[in-house]
Amino acid sequence: MTTLKFGAGNAKLSKLIATISLPSGFTCPGALECLSKANKVTGKITDGAQTLFRCFSASQEALYRNVRENRWFNFELLKGKTIEEMADLIGASLPKQDIVRIHVGGDFFNQNYFDAWILVSERNPDKIFYAYTKSLHFWLSRFEKLGRAGTVNFKLTASRGGKQDDLISEFNLKEAVVVFTEEQAEEKGLIIDHDDTLAYLQDESFALLLHGAQPAGSDASKALQVLKKQGKGGYNKKKKWGETKLAQKMLDKEVVNV
Repeated sequence: MTTLKFGAGNAKLSKLIATISLPSGFTCPGALECLSKANKVTGKITDGAQTLFRCFSASQEALYRNVRENRWFNFELLKGKTIEEMADLIGASLPKQDIVRIHVGGDFFNQNYFDAWILVSERNPDKIFYAYTKSLHFWLSRFEKLGRAGTVNFKLTASRGGKQDDLISEFNLKEAVVVFTEEQAEEKGLIIDHDDTLAYLQDESFALLLHGAQPAGSDASKALQVLKKQGKGGYNKKKKWGETKLAQKMLDKEVVNV
């Protein structure tokens, strides 16, 4: 059986976290302010008409051919399958890690695919699956089961800057807000997450500091330059996963439900 391609960690995530990705933009029906696409063949990146900050994973696909090819490989393997077929494929492809981030690149591209991941999480109660998403309509179609932040092992975080932002406040969904400065996060009363622990270990909203390549001349690009001069742009590679109290709870197999 041909299986999906998973990765493990990066500059932000621990190697103890498995990751899976799809083509950015092409699989993101809810994207708006971060909509960017890297051409499947050439890698040339195109921003959407209302893009305010460029999708970092689309930038990865533009730079690295193997990243782009792996993500398209996964998408082609999943397309056209039923919920059960996709769940079986994902289950047969799962690596050994106990934590799986769904979509470093891409998003839930249709309801069946979203439902397949719910089924996978139910079949694997010993693992934690988590995702950031702008595909809020798929989430809300299963709101009775998932609530405002997902289940105990299928954690969801709404990502602002999409076509359905109004639904975040309407349903009080857990969300991640991209901020250009630490001061913006403080003004919003949000804690900045640097290693995804706030995404998969608790149910309250948080902030993400701007990162990744940005369109030249944009407000996001100017803000990123300021952050880099302050030594705060991108992720802190020196910070080791497991040093926070929340991460330690995961190591102890304790899941936080706020």
